[in-house]
Amino acid sequence: MKKMLLSAACLGTTTVFAQVKDSLQTKNVDEVVMTASRKKENIKEVPSSITVVAEKQIQSQLTVNSDITSILQYTVPSLGTNSGQTSNTGQTLRGRQVLVLIDGIPQSTPLRNGARDLRVIDPSAIERIEVIKGASSIYGNGADGGIINYITKRSKTDKKISGISQIGITEQSYGGTLGVRASQLLTGKVSKFDYTLSLAYERTGYMKDGDGVMLSPTYSTAKMDNYNGMLKLGYDINDNQRIEASYIGYSSRSNLNLGLKTGVYGIEPTIGQGEGKSLETTPQGTPKNHNIRLSYDNKNLFAGTALNINLYYQDFKTVYGYSDTFFNGGQSNVISKKAGARFNFDTQLWNTQNSQGEIIYGADILNDQTVQKLEDGRFWTPNMSMTNIAPFLLVKIDLLKKLTIKGGLRYENIKVNVDDFNTLSVIKNDGTFTKSIPVNGGKLSYNALVGNIGLRYNIEPYINLFGSFSQAYSINELGRILRTSTSETIQNLETKPIIVNNYELGATGQLSSWLNYELTSYVSTSKLGATFVQSADRALTIKRAPEVIYGVEGFLHFTPVKWLQFGGSYSWMEGITSPDDNGDYSAKINNSRISAPKVLAYAQVKPIQTLSVGVDMLHSFRQNRFDPNATTGLYAYGEGYVPDYTVFNLKASYEVNNNWKVSLGVENILNRVYQPSIAWWAARDSDFTNSLGARGTFMIEYKF
Repeated sequence: MKKMLLSAACLGTTTVFAQVKDSLQTKNVDEVVMTASRKKENIKEVPSSITVVAEKQIQSQLTVNSDITSILQYTVPSLGTNSGQTSNTGQTLRGRQVLVLIDGIPQSTPLRNGARDLRVIDPSAIERIEVIKGASSIYGNGADGGIINYITKRSKTDKKISGISQIGITEQSYGGTLGVRASQLLTGKVSKFDYTLSLAYERTGYMKDGDGVMLSPTYSTAKMDNYNGMLKLGYDINDNQRIEASYIGYSSRSNLNLGLKTGVYGIEPTIGQGEGKSLETTPQGTPKNHNIRLSYDNKNLFAGTALNINLYYQDFKTVYGYSDTFFNGGQSNVISKKAGARFNFDTQLWNTQNSQGEIIYGADILNDQTVQKLEDGRFWTPNMSMTNIAPFLLVKIDLLKKLTIKGGLRYENIKVNVDDFNTLSVIKNDGTFTKSIPVNGGKLSYNALVGNIGLRYNIEPYINLFGSFSQAYSINELGRILRTSTSETIQNLETKPIIVNNYELGATGQLSSWLNYELTSYVSTSKLGATFVQSADRALTIKRAPEVIYGVEGFLHFTPVKWLQFGGSYSWMEGITSPDDNGDYSAKINNSRISAPKVLAYAQVKPIQTLSVGVDMLHSFRQNRFDPNATTGLYAYGEGYVPDYTVFNLKASYEVNNNWKVSLGVENILNRVYQPSIAWWAARDSDFTNSLGARGTFMIEYKF
C-alpha cells in the first residue's frame, strides 16, 4: 500500500507552563534551548507549542509522588490524567497516542501498544522533559498526539567528582504502608573525559484510599521494587568533536500479595483484601528496559556543516497480570527490541547581522521487533519485524531577529514482516470460546511523504504569534488487529496506517515583568483514525473511521514579588468522528481518548531564601458526553459518565546549609476519596477503583 502526502515539517515551541513555574530559581526562561528540531535552539525560535518540565520542577514533584505518570499529569496541560496504575491507558496527549523517548531512543511499542511506555525510567535520572504537543513525524512512527522526550542528566561541572545523595520514606497514616527510596548521582570531569552515574532504588508501600482501604491489586504500583541505573561517558576529542556513550537500565516488579474483591461500577469500588492465592507465575511490571546509545558530534565537519550521529539499541519487556479472557488463562507480555541509527547534518546557508538560514537533513534507520506472548510461550500476536528508513529535510530561516520560518519533509518507507501464527481462543460472554484459527503471515509495505511548516513572529515581548501545520504517520496497533483476526491471511485485514494532520495557532508573551501567558488552539484530523471499542466477546477491538479533534489550552504565570509566584493552566478538547465515513461527524470519540477539561494551579512562596512552600491543585471537570444503553442502562466501554474531582498536594523544602536540604511532600493532602477518570469512563466493574489517599514523603538530600 502506498500513500503520497505532500505538505510541510517543523516542530516548535513557546514559553512553557512547567518551565516558567521554575522562574524563582531561573534567571531567564528565554535561555532555554530545545532539542525538538533535532538540534539545540532558543525557545523563541520554535513556532508551535512545547512544554518543558525543568529539573527543579521534576525534583519538586518527585517529593510528592515518584511515579512519572503523576509528575506529567501535574505539569503538562493537555495530557490526560493518570490511572494510578502501572498502565498509562487513557493518558493521551491532545486525544491521541504519544511517542515516548529517552534521549531520542524510542520507548513506545506502536506495533503492539502495551501502555507501559511512560514508566520506563526513574525521575531522578532526568534533567528535563520535553513535550511536543501535536502530530509530529520528526522521530518517526507513533507520534500521533506528540512526543515526550526524557532528557537524562549529564555532567555540568569541572570538578573531578560531585554528586547528590537522596534518601526518603513514604507513609500513609493508616499504618503498614511504609515505602523507601534512595538515589545517588555522581558527575565529574577529568581532563577531556566526563562522566555521569545515576543509581536509584525504590520499594513502594501498600496503597490505600482516603478511608484506609487497600486499592485494587490489578496493575497496582504498590509493593513494587523499582531499580534504575545510568552510566554516561563523554570524551571531547577537540573543540569541535565529541563522542558519548550511555547505558540506562530500568526494572519494576510487583511483590504484592493481595486478594481481589471486585466491586460494582459506580457504586462500590474494586479493592484488595487479605492475602490472595496468586495465579501469576511472573511478577507483573516491567522486568527490563535496557537502553544503549553511542553518539558522535562534529561541529565543523566541513565548511558551515555540523554532524550528529546517534546509534542506539533498546531491549524491553513488560508483564501483565493474570487474565482468564482466553482459553486456560495466563499472563501476557510485550517484548520489543529496537536497533536504530540517526544521521543529522546541519548546514549554515548564510548568517548576517539581521538574518540567517540553515538546512538540517539526514536519515533515520530503525528495526523494531515486537511480539506479545503468554508467559507459558503461547503467541497472542505473531512476531512482527518492522524496518523503517526515513530521509528528511528541514529548512529554517530567521529574519530581522523576529521572524522564524520552518518547513520540511520526511519520507517514510516502512516494511513489516509478520510470521504465521494461530489466534488464541477467547471466552465469550456466554462462556463459550471463539475458535482458534491459523493466520498466514506475510509482508506489509507502507510509504508516505509527510511534512510540516511553521511560522513564528516575535513582534514585541508582550505578543509573540505562532502557527504551524504538521503531520504524523503511524502504523496502527498492528498486533491488536492481528490477534483478533478472523481472516486466514493478513492481506485481508484492515491495517492501513494513521495519518494525522495537525493545525495550530497560538500567542505567547510577557505582559509585564511579573506576568507571562500562553494561549494555543489546535485542530487535528485523520481520514482513518483508531479508537478502542469493546466487542461482544469482551475483547477490545479497534474502530477505524475519519476523525477530527480540536481544543484550546493556555496558562498564566504571576510573579508579583520575588518571594511569591502563582498561576495555572487550562486545557479543553473535543473529538468527533464519522463512523460510516459519510461526512456526517455526529458521533463522538469516546472518553478513553478525549480527556475531561483540566485545570492545573499552583502557588509557591519563599518567605526566606532557604525555605520554599508550595501547593499544587489538579481539577478534572465533569464529563457527560454519552448516554447509557436504553435497555440495560449500562455504558459502553469508554463512554462512562465521569464526575469532577479536585486534588491538592503540598510541597516544602528547607536548605539547612549549602550541602544539606530536607523536603516534605503530601499527596492528596485533604485525604479526599475519589476515583481516577479511567474508573468511570471504562464503565467496567473491575476498573472501578479508588485513588490514593493522603500520603506523605520525607526526603533528605546531601549535595557535594
